[in-house]
Amino acid sequence: MDEFEWVEAAWGRALCCRPLLAVANHFFTTRQLALRGTKREEDSGWKAVAQAIGVEPVKLARMAQVHGTEVVVFPRPSAAGAAPDGEPHADIAVTADGSWALAVKVADCVPVLLADPATGAVAAVHAGWRGTAAGAVGTAVAALESRYGSVPGQIVAAVGPSIGPCCYEVGDEVRQAFLAAGHGLPQIERWFASGREPGSSGGDLPSNRARLDLWLATLDQLEAAGLDERRIHMARLCTGSNPELFWSYRRDGPRAGRLAGVIRSRGPRTRP
Repeated sequence: MDEFEWVEAAWGRALCCRPLLAVANHFFTTRQLALRGTKREEDSGWKAVAQAIGVEPVKLARMAQVHGTEVVVFPRPSAAGAAPDGEPHADIAVTADGSWALAVKVADCVPVLLADPATGAVAAVHAGWRGTAAGAVGTAVAALESRYGSVPGQIVAAVGPSIGPCCYEVGDEVRQAFLAAGHGLPQIERWFASGREPGSSGGDLPSNRARLDLWLATLDQLEAAGLDERRIHMARLCTGSNPELFWSYRRDGPRAGRLAGVIRSRGPRTRP
């Protein structure tokens, strides 16, 4: 958490990553801001997000997230493939247009914000276990590289609050899904831990259960995509074990609100 700081927004607390803030405007919201999953409600919370990042609500780019690796570029030339409310079916948004801001919504899944200081390109990624199994963050890095010419080793990443290994108990079907997606046994052994989590008050897990470490998986995948480990910043704040700060679908069920990760490009770095 040394690389992150709490800031005051109109609704209360928000979280920023200091190294990323030097490259792109961004924040992660807390449960103090009431957010819902859809745009159709004309949610005042999302209007507050747009205001805080400095764009009109129509230029706060959001997606109908489907736990995949589809990439959408903003601004979009058309509404083809969009959900009924106009949001595209995707989990990765990219842009180099500073008049737009990108947002992902989460309630345990991992929000990842990326920025390239050289080109000004940014990305917002929604990665739950399915997106992580499919390599969503690597796909996002590849999109910045292919579309904007970003050099992966120069990209700065901030990984926001999400469910931690202390609270993320999963069944063997999740482990099998990672294996089916092509992840090797060494990776599986790193990301899935059986037994008791250090610091946990719970007992050992049943033999068909494990704790999934999405933080470690995200870090490994960003490094595999070419990011410099010194430019990857992890909040390591668990949504499940911090009810005073965050919503958690695992803990709160259908009544859970949503958290947002939001980023806006400042344009390419200027040189004298």
